[in-house]
Amino acid sequence: MTTRLADIAAQAGVSEATVSRVLNGKPGVAATTRQSVLAALDVLGYERPVRLRQRSEGLVGLITPELENPIFPALAQVIGQALTRQGYTPVLATQTPGGSTEDELTEMLVDRGVAGIIYVSGLHADTTADMQRYERLRAQGVPFVLVDGFSSQVQAPFISPDDRAAMSLAVTHLVSLGHTRIGLALGPKRFVPVQRKIEGFVRTVQDQLGLSAETVEKELVQHSLYTLEGGQAAASALIGRDCTAVVCASDMMALGAIRAARQLGLDVPKDVSVVGFDDSPLIAFTDPPLTTVRKPVPAMGQAAVRTLLEEIGGTPAPHSEFVFMPELVVRGSTASAPGERGRP
Repeated sequence: MTTRLADIAAQAGVSEATVSRVLNGKPGVAATTRQSVLAALDVLGYERPVRLRQRSEGLVGLITPELENPIFPALAQVIGQALTRQGYTPVLATQTPGGSTEDELTEMLVDRGVAGIIYVSGLHADTTADMQRYERLRAQGVPFVLVDGFSSQVQAPFISPDDRAAMSLAVTHLVSLGHTRIGLALGPKRFVPVQRKIEGFVRTVQDQLGLSAETVEKELVQHSLYTLEGGQAAASALIGRDCTAVVCASDMMALGAIRAARQLGLDVPKDVSVVGFDDSPLIAFTDPPLTTVRKPVPAMGQAAVRTLLEEIGGTPAPHSEFVFMPELVVRGSTASAPGERGRP
């Protein structure tokens, strides 16, 4: 027991006497200190005493797309941790091709009496989807928050990154490196984040390179799938149109763009620069390390939980969109345009 107390005390940064008071449920310990000791127990793999186990305030559903794209597990982790800190138990429900649909997962969660639901990149982001499903859910009295996507037809809080600003950051960076032929690889046009990225990309290219909107959309925008293979196909088409830089709507697509360049005998970033979007876990360790636009995942995840808990508590936030600014992270996949090298 003494060894265990010492381990926990060292991990939590407190005395063994304080650990003992927490484990025995004694008063006189600050809430933050108590939480540090409990966190140390969890990190070290010790089981919490029965008296210290939190009683769940209820279940909260989290519906995400497939988890192959690492940004979705990252967001799920932030949301799950934030819910747990507030005493709720997260229930992760994942959509997979050929598996359960969003509507089926929603019905399952409602049947289990969840206190609320957070949707990530769901049908609310698809402009062709029927938004009445969300109004029916509201009529059932189930609070919900929608992440990544927006529809004026749905009365609910939305949490989004600023997709237009993300494209402005990427294009401005590439123009500063001397690139004048910049392509955009992204998903199907029916999705709201895709439409917003196109708007930001077209506007910035117009402003900084003087191209017409028609030329940009016709020659420099390539739709594909949000996968490595989709990025590879889109980038191949854009490089074939003499693009020396490609901005991708996800890091997975960007990895596909790098593969496309290499298969064409080109070097990244010497011959082609590539910019991703998300800053997914481990993306800094690719070859080359990927320049990307970082989605503010921690802030978005925490805001989604805070907003949902306000809905659950009966003091709902405004039914509008909360937009979070992205950040450009420059690494090794972007460099000066080929024709710019060696100039004084």
